[in-house]
Amino acid sequence: MAHASDRRSLEFKLPDLGEGLTEAEIVRWLVEVGEVVAVDQPVVEVETAKAMVEVPCPYGGVVTARFGEEGSELPVGAPLLTVTVGEGAAAGRPERDPGAGGAAEETTAEATKGEATKAEGSGNVLVGYGTSEAPARRRRVRPVRPEPAEPQRSAAANGRSVRTAEPEGPVPVISPLVRRLARQNDLDLRELTGSGPDGLILRADVEYALRAATAQGGRTAVPEGVAGVAGQIPAAPAPMSSAPRPGGIRTPLKGVRGAVADKLSRSRREIPDATCWVDADATELMRARTAMNAAGGPKISLVALLARICTAALARFPELNSTVDTQAREVVQLDHVHLGFAAQTDRGLVVPVVRDAHARDAEGLTAEFARLTEAARAGRLTPGELTGSTFTLNNYGVFGVDGSTPIINHPEAAMLGVGRIIPKPWVHEGELAVRQVVQLSLTFDHRVCDGGTAGGFLRYVADCVEQPVVLLRTL
Repeated sequence: MAHASDRRSLEFKLPDLGEGLTEAEIVRWLVEVGEVVAVDQPVVEVETAKAMVEVPCPYGGVVTARFGEEGSELPVGAPLLTVTVGEGAAAGRPERDPGAGGAAEETTAEATKGEATKAEGSGNVLVGYGTSEAPARRRRVRPVRPEPAEPQRSAAANGRSVRTAEPEGPVPVISPLVRRLARQNDLDLRELTGSGPDGLILRADVEYALRAATAQGGRTAVPEGVAGVAGQIPAAPAPMSSAPRPGGIRTPLKGVRGAVADKLSRSRREIPDATCWVDADATELMRARTAMNAAGGPKISLVALLARICTAALARFPELNSTVDTQAREVVQLDHVHLGFAAQTDRGLVVPVVRDAHARDAEGLTAEFARLTEAARAGRLTPGELTGSTFTLNNYGVFGVDGSTPIINHPEAAMLGVGRIIPKPWVHEGELAVRQVVQLSLTFDHRVCDGGTAGGFLRYVADCVEQPVVLLRTL
């Protein structure tokens, strides 16, 4: 007979998903409380500033608690769920769902760390967690230092009951972002009752407290665009202000859209870019693609042919496959081409990356473009598939426009833009004719090269578009 002592509860925390991300939004729970999960089974789908990610659990057992409602944000290191593992775990399922803020089985930090090293090894490890990694190298949450006690105030700042914890005890806060937000607005965290598990104070609790205090004229307002707590407590009414506020719809810059805004702003701030462009006769390129696809076998996409032209041009002008090390004041020329391409999705603009594009032929490029585009539309791209590009191809012609001046995808050195291909009057072999014409534009970092190099690159691309036979040896 299995005994309770044969079972142990392990707390699985939101792992470090890489690329410096500090928080994630819960999009969809994939398991229910009481459900049996296997090692490496995805348990929750989260959205970061980079991508949608299915997070696998490194433990196998019965889910006894979940933390966080769908739509809420959790900082890295916050509890996600509790799993009971060991012999007889299934028999110990809870008869009720404790909910987002419900009482999980109590586990000390020492017990969690000790039992995690004994659990079955996980093969699908994300950055920052996984049972196959040595405990000393795992990401740890630094213990919170007790803050000096302050006189208790008469009213609860967030409209909820004031915490009754001893003044000398630590404030239940994990995220440094929450502490900074409270400090910047002179808010005493000891006055708040956290809505997270075990009274954990979340960013939403601080934001609500600041809105409530602002409505009473007691504090500075939370910065515009800060989201409220979904499904918890109605937002406080907007404070009266002597200055008129502009009307219209306000959309917070967060998630993918916020990350794109930050990156484009940084590009404009740091990179002295310049743009050159040229019109090219793409008639022969279109005919070549038609002939290739008529020969049988997998179909070749136009963007794959343009990508192949890009990699051939970068082999001739490697200065444009570079990045600038600002601290060392050096231009770093890269020996591989990871080709990014702009893709518009319902979640905003993303730039998936084709790894080692220089080593792929047109058929291989077509397949990889198709795979990444489908993953982008479905929101399944991983952070690794959205980072590390060395040069970007932007086919904005799909939007029905002829030209653009692209913003460089920081920290790259250049981006090739391709407009729509349309019939236009063109002088061909000394006579006026209707040809398929496209405008090509190159935005480049003027620190890595001068106009002669950029013009040579763009002219080579245009020559390959006009005479694709040049590429026969590399296709």
